[in-house]
Amino acid sequence: MCGIVGYTGPKEAYPIVITGLKRLEYRGYDSTGVALLNDGLKVYKKKGRVADLEEAIIGKDLHAHTGIGHTRWATHGEPSDTNAHPHTSASGKLAMIHNGIIENYAQLKKELTKKGYVFTSETDTEVLLNFIEDIKENNQCDLEEAVRVALKRVTGAYVILLLDAEHPDTIIAARKGSPLVIGVGKGEHFLGSDASPMLEYTKEVVYVNDYELAIVRPNELILKNLGNEKITPFVTKLDMELAEIEKGGYDHFMLKEIFEQPSTIHDCLRGRLDATAGTITMSGIESNMEHFKNANRIIMVACGTSWHAALLAEYIIEELCRIPVEVEYASEFRYRNPIINKGDIIVAISQSGETADTLVAIERAKEHGAIIFGIVNVVGSSIARISNGGAYTHAGPEIGVASTKAFTGQLAVLTMMALKIAKEKGTISEERYSNLLFELEAVPEKVSAILKNAEALKTIALKYQGASDALFLGRGYNFPIALEGALKLKEISYIHAEGYPAAEMKHGPIALVDDKLPVVFIATKDSYHEKIVSNIQEIKARKGKVIAIITEGDDIIPGMADDVFFVPVADEIIAPMLSTIPMQLLSYYTGIAKGVDVDKPRNLAKSVTVE
Repeated sequence: MCGIVGYTGPKEAYPIVITGLKRLEYRGYDSTGVALLNDGLKVYKKKGRVADLEEAIIGKDLHAHTGIGHTRWATHGEPSDTNAHPHTSASGKLAMIHNGIIENYAQLKKELTKKGYVFTSETDTEVLLNFIEDIKENNQCDLEEAVRVALKRVTGAYVILLLDAEHPDTIIAARKGSPLVIGVGKGEHFLGSDASPMLEYTKEVVYVNDYELAIVRPNELILKNLGNEKITPFVTKLDMELAEIEKGGYDHFMLKEIFEQPSTIHDCLRGRLDATAGTITMSGIESNMEHFKNANRIIMVACGTSWHAALLAEYIIEELCRIPVEVEYASEFRYRNPIINKGDIIVAISQSGETADTLVAIERAKEHGAIIFGIVNVVGSSIARISNGGAYTHAGPEIGVASTKAFTGQLAVLTMMALKIAKEKGTISEERYSNLLFELEAVPEKVSAILKNAEALKTIALKYQGASDALFLGRGYNFPIALEGALKLKEISYIHAEGYPAAEMKHGPIALVDDKLPVVFIATKDSYHEKIVSNIQEIKARKGKVIAIITEGDDIIPGMADDVFFVPVADEIIAPMLSTIPMQLLSYYTGIAKGVDVDKPRNLAKSVTVE
């Protein structure tokens, strides 16, 4: 979850590292720090944002050509100057930053304490660093070998970057379970949790795999496994521009990413969907089509917003393809003893492609003979690399912590996937298939129309910003959107919100309804419309405040609801991609009205790479 940056080369390291930390701050922002290597180690760190660190070190000696930096999402030890990274070893000769959790740190700490080590922080990182130094000193070996020996004892997930005062142009890095990218420049190298810190310097990168160790110098990159065998680095060309990770005139990344959705959905469909020709081209599906056609079961594993995408996909795939689908929280699936039969298809959905629980879940499923199909946004990510096949959402970098454009990209991919399988299986009529292709192709234009009326959601948000609770209700295909709407409001405004199937409100949640409770209905025209109208009447009878997302031309609900927002007419399978847009805007404007930093809401990080 934390963000890590490193640089070694002819340039001044500090400006590169601090700019990189700003770009990675979405990964953690409770403390930050840098270590610079020039005539000894210089370590500066501070509780708070990157801006707080910059202010605190004005006038300090920042000259160095090698440096590492860290922006933290706390796991072991509360946010503080002391617990901030980088940490230094007992001798003061080593500095290290770490993304991950060392599960057996308590045992290692006990061993080191008996040897006389004293710890100044509460972190597992300081323990690992001193464990490495202890091996280095006792075995009279170099840092590379000490890291290799130490990591064979470590249980948990990590990316680590180390500096050694005795080797001023070298960074030692290693990875297991958390992402690490190395940028290859001319006489220089860059390191990061993702590629954003290095975009203006190089487009050539190496994605480090689990159990690999990197020795990085200005003119040299050596990759080895933990068995000390050299690995040839595979250099990949980045397909990303600097403008994609900048705000581009918007007040917040979240707002920018909401308004990018007409183009990101179009990019997701482009080259795949041709409604006029009646075709969907998806190589990942085509190469695994026999598995999908003959599947007895599809299991979807995901977390958070991606889980909501999976739930909607369950409804669509079962309807169109007639294949049973189960949707699992990856964090639960990995610890259960699920029944996985050879030939089962596991669909893993993750924006980052690095979600720790999802990764472990699919690794274990693969061991049981399941086919793994990954749906991710980040090219070269771990899930993409270990899947048997998959599809990218092509949403571009998503910096805002609350997922928006990545979610609609997932829905677009999953809908195309269902349509393609249904066509191959013959479980959909030619007319229905053709109509849905044209409906899906029209989504970007319809999202643009919704966004033109965004100010209407701002007005509604201002009206209800003082609420302490909210209820989101939907039926059928709109139920997962109710869940997603509630999650967005919780994440961005800190208002407690719950999503429910509308019919279930009578089984408990209706007890919450009073004249202060806003109840958001996703009530677009579909086969459930009459039922949802009845649910609205039940809320109004108890004086609840009804906010309704409805289809243009609906002349029934406006007379019942307190506030309405119209979305264009669409087939009920496609409509959720439209009705999720006002949910995002409502959350955004509510958070802004409450003074929340919507790009970096408290306690959250973008990519959950630890348990």
